[in-house]
Amino acid sequence: MTGAWVVFAAVALALAFGGYRRLTDGRAKTVRPGAEQRLDAVRLGGSLGNEATLVQFSSSFCAPCRSTHRLLADVTATRPSVTHIDIDAERNLDLIEEFAITRTPTVLLLDASGAVRQRLVGAARRPEVLKALDLLADPSASRT
Repeated sequence: MTGAWVVFAAVALALAFGGYRRLTDGRAKTVRPGAEQRLDAVRLGGSLGNEATLVQFSSSFCAPCRSTHRLLADVTATRPSVTHIDIDAERNLDLIEEFAITRTPTVLLLDASGAVRQRLVGAARRPEVLKALDLLADPSASRT
């Protein structure tokens, strides 16, 4: 009987953790840029967008990274002033450490000067990405 309770508790804990991860996936968090939270085209290996740059930290074994990549590619296809750069987390440990990336996918939203303005952790969602881009374009918009 005790073994059944242990299994039940383990399953309940796993379901709760999975539910928490789904609830927090792709939520944007505003970041106050500092001198240390800036990336340039040389460090990124690609050019910055005129309006914004979406920098995605991914790993090769991460399924949500692939779906986030497709989503960001779709968003940038409709907004030519926004670029998308995919960073391999396993090959860029210096950037992972510098920006405290603890989970893939993580997307940093950079303004035109390369300053980090938003951070989206977990599988990105289209409404959150578009909202983050709109807030970047219009900083006077209300932040919820």
